[in-house]
Amino acid sequence: MANLLKVVGLLKRFGIYIYTGDRKADLEMMQSEVKDLYDSGLVPKEEYLEATLVLREELTKWKSKDS
Repeated sequence: MANLLKVVGLLKRFGIYIYTGDRKADLEMMQSEVKDLYDSGLVPKEEYLEATLVLREELTKWKSKDS
């Protein structure tokens, strides 16, 4: 999972669409949803870890722009 669009695609596969208008809130909600999918056994561990890594990187980029 190379980028955020793939994470969005993963969530869309399960009918999950996230847009609050707040970038940070969107990323945090995506993290929560991906974790819930993994905990429910709907997403394999490798896909979960890749998505989590992408989301953490995006949050780090967002925080560095904000500073």
